[in-house]
Amino acid sequence: MNQTKKLILLCLVFLTLTGCAVRRYQPAPISPAETAFRLEARNLRDAGLRQFLEKNLGHQLSPWPVESWDLSTLTLAALYFSPEMEIARARTEAAEATVVTAGARPNPSLSVHPGVPSPYLFGLDLDFPIETAGKRRYRIERTRELTAGARFGLTNTAWKVRSQVRRAFLDHIVAARDLDLLRAEERLELRRVSLLTRRLAVGEIARPEVDSTRVDLSNARLAIRIAEGRVSETKAALSAAIGLPVAALEGVEFSWPDLDRPPSTESLSPQRVQREAVLNRLDVRQALAEYGAAESDLRLEIAKQYPDFQIGPGYQYEERNSFFTIGFAITLPVFNRNQGPIAEAEARRKEAGARFLATQARVIAESEDALASYRAALAELHEAEESLARLQGPRERMARVAVTAGESDPLTLIDVQLQGTTAARAKLSALVRAQIALGDLEHAVQRPLEGEASVPQPLQIPSSKEGLKGLKP
Repeated sequence: MNQTKKLILLCLVFLTLTGCAVRRYQPAPISPAETAFRLEARNLRDAGLRQFLEKNLGHQLSPWPVESWDLSTLTLAALYFSPEMEIARARTEAAEATVVTAGARPNPSLSVHPGVPSPYLFGLDLDFPIETAGKRRYRIERTRELTAGARFGLTNTAWKVRSQVRRAFLDHIVAARDLDLLRAEERLELRRVSLLTRRLAVGEIARPEVDSTRVDLSNARLAIRIAEGRVSETKAALSAAIGLPVAALEGVEFSWPDLDRPPSTESLSPQRVQREAVLNRLDVRQALAEYGAAESDLRLEIAKQYPDFQIGPGYQYEERNSFFTIGFAITLPVFNRNQGPIAEAEARRKEAGARFLATQARVIAESEDALASYRAALAELHEAEESLARLQGPRERMARVAVTAGESDPLTLIDVQLQGTTAARAKLSALVRAQIALGDLEHAVQRPLEGEASVPQPLQIPSSKEGLKGLKP
């Protein structure tokens, strides 16, 4: 009986030690008031943002904050602050946790049973489950493929954030330029009203002509008020795309050096665009990872044809005698050999393969359509630029010379200059359409096509704000 007591004591010690490794629940309450305060307190002077930018840009930033924010730095700020990125990071962490679950080995079981009818009979069995045919390996491979797909989902979210920032930034820059052109038009209208008012005072013209000019001036001022509202709206949209309050962008200088120089069509051949789309699109790579997971899932179901078994020592105490035994248990594959799950896994693999091919075909079609739209918009922009440079420029110079020489009325020069502001606004509209088409093309290939890369590469998207943490599929 002493041996029995020792064995029971040993089992209790074992259970106590394993219990010490149990993870404890850590509460993480959310306070709406506190989170709202933190959101409102966000700004571009954040020390964590500086560290994040420096690690992604590869150089120190001095002075801080930077004097002028461009598309690249604004995109990185959005990746740092964006709530969508936080959600995508949490999903990736959840997917990574499934690898731990898939790799967990089954725990042994301990059973204790007293003897019947005598209290001096006692039995103890310890069983160790043994998985066969590499089932654990296939589970791990499957979850790793799914985790890789989740990481591509993270980078896909990062690209969507970048696209949103680019469009909002474009709208804000263009709204500011349009406001400048309207203010220049207002100054010209004001000069014309002043000239005509003086002529009315000396009786050279009739009042209706002055009134008509004043209506034009009033319309120009109304357009300015509308444009000012548009600037405020686009700034709010830009702050929302970055994940900042509007106040955080007050007084911030913006720059887009390549805005007026979109890439030429010669540098974007259909072959290059198609290659970039097929190789770089994250949904293609995600579909490929899902196909790999379906492959591993099929292997796992095939491996389940071979049953697992349990093996372990047993102990029995009877009166004053102790008996040690070895137990063995196995499920006999008599009535089925896992045919149904195997057929389902084969169908899922076939579906994943078809989905991959469909994704590739869709990506190629989207890239070709986006390239055609960009070429048409770029041709329109070149036509507007040539018209402004070839026609409007010489006309304004000739009118200025004629006025200086006293051969022409100053109103003629003002009219030519007003036509110039109209042509400049037309060119700006063409530039907007070209840049929007370029953004659609970049979204089709999910790669920046102008200037320096404005978003980290797929394997460099950070998984936390403490800095870069490479995500390796």
